[in-house]
Amino acid sequence: MNPLSAIYGAVVGARNELYDRAIWLPRRLEGGVISVGNLSAGGAGKTPFVMLLGELLKAHGVKFDVLSRGYGRASRGVLLVDPGGLPRQFGDEPLLIARRLEVPVIVGEDRYEAGRFAEGKFGPQLHLLDDGFQHRALARDFDIVLVTPQDATDRLLPAGRLREPLHALGRADAVVLTSGAAAESFPLEGKMLWRVRRGIVPRNVPPRPVVFCGIARPQNFVLQLRAANIEPAAEAFYRDHHAYTVSDISELLALKKRSEAGGFVTTEKDAVNLGAHFSALEPLSVVPVKMELTDAANALDTMLRVIAERKRGA
Repeated sequence: MNPLSAIYGAVVGARNELYDRAIWLPRRLEGGVISVGNLSAGGAGKTPFVMLLGELLKAHGVKFDVLSRGYGRASRGVLLVDPGGLPRQFGDEPLLIARRLEVPVIVGEDRYEAGRFAEGKFGPQLHLLDDGFQHRALARDFDIVLVTPQDATDRLLPAGRLREPLHALGRADAVVLTSGAAAESFPLEGKMLWRVRRGIVPRNVPPRPVVFCGIARPQNFVLQLRAANIEPAAEAFYRDHHAYTVSDISELLALKKRSEAGGFVTTEKDAVNLGAHFSALEPLSVVPVKMELTDAANALDTMLRVIAERKRGA
């Protein structure tokens, strides 16, 4: 093992041991908490899954809010996300969730304090904890973890992308197999197994577009476009959560001209990060991610039943 990965693994293991032995105790909110997380650093589809789960809860008449760290924001403390705000205020993914689900989204480094704020303002309703698997300081009533095929053979940070070793899945209630992940590749004894289909919904894509994005796994987006018979004239990739500048827009326009492209195509998250620069790249197609959960009604009913039982026994 890489020496730095060994050190990282030891620190993570020691921290988890303190929680497992109840030496460190998580704080509990009045409302139920559903955590959605993963083992690796980005790219597993947490945000699309949070939005999928949120849509299912809304369809069942369940009131909820979303608690998020607000990665990449310049602000500090606990804030209620304004859907008309900017990524630097709230983070790109919380903004995207707030705009799509139209429910309260609260950002805060301390998710317990974010939850307390939510309960003070909206009552003790259900909380969706975005990217919460490693945030053990907040007690949760149901833990959902998404895994990808790459997770099965990856290494711990910084040599690989894993935040925790595979045996950490023992803490999960439900493991979601994404991108064709195989159940036999993971230690899943006693776990609920959920499967999702993840795809894109391209609309009004210009001919031979320039594809650009700042996401964790950009090549997956390109592969999905090609599977939809959209062949890029050129590609431009940026770091995950990239905030676009005037210089970026100039470079993209120059790339469009050089490649004789018919326009641009990007992701929903990048559209949020374009902000006021959006109109400068027209024609621009924003391609949403579509995620479907197999046997969704049964999965949701089981999850809500487990949460109710645990809240009664708490």
